[in-house]
Amino acid sequence: MDGQPDSDGHRGITEQVLAAEQDERRRIALFLHDGPVQSLSGVALMLDAVGGFLSRGASEQAAEILEKALSRTRTTIGELRDLSFTLEPVVLRDHGFGMAVNALVEEKSIEHQMRFELDVAAAEVLGERSQAALYQIVREALEGAIRRGPPQTFSVLIEPSDGRALTVTIQDDAPTERRRRSIEVLEERARTLGAAISVRQDEHGSTMRLVLPTYATSE
Repeated sequence: MDGQPDSDGHRGITEQVLAAEQDERRRIALFLHDGPVQSLSGVALMLDAVGGFLSRGASEQAAEILEKALSRTRTTIGELRDLSFTLEPVVLRDHGFGMAVNALVEEKSIEHQMRFELDVAAAEVLGERSQAALYQIVREALEGAIRRGPPQTFSVLIEPSDGRALTVTIQDDAPTERRRRSIEVLEERARTLGAAISVRQDEHGSTMRLVLPTYATSE
């Protein structure tokens, strides 16, 4: 009897993880279908047209369409590269969580003229998969803030909590939004870590707090 709650709790966490992973696969499938797949289908049609113009000796029209096909192909390559980086950034695998988050936020801060503050060294105790999941949470929180704003400031603080957990605080000063879906995505990510998450939005921006239990540090 004493072991039953733990068993039920473990099963519940496992089901939540599986549900979140299924949702993630569904999002990726929809992105691929509506983005790169449709784009490459359009490129194929354009190349067919190029062949038709060339067979009729209409080289100028062929060259014009070919340039459009090349432009769309380059855009699609960029989309797929971004997807690859989103799924597993090389810098995270090779250099650790702190450098990966710094590279992500620094790039966006230059692009959108934001100030940022990071104190994330405590996350290095996490296992590889937990670091990857937490990285995705930071990335989606950052992209959400940029979509709402962009913000003037963005900060991430990760610190030990009573030796039993890590507390992650992500703040921005972008305008708030009423849409629930963006928060639901973050909640799904948090479930993969067995973490508790809270999001507060007011006139000053958004504050998200995530509490990771210590068992997330081992895999």
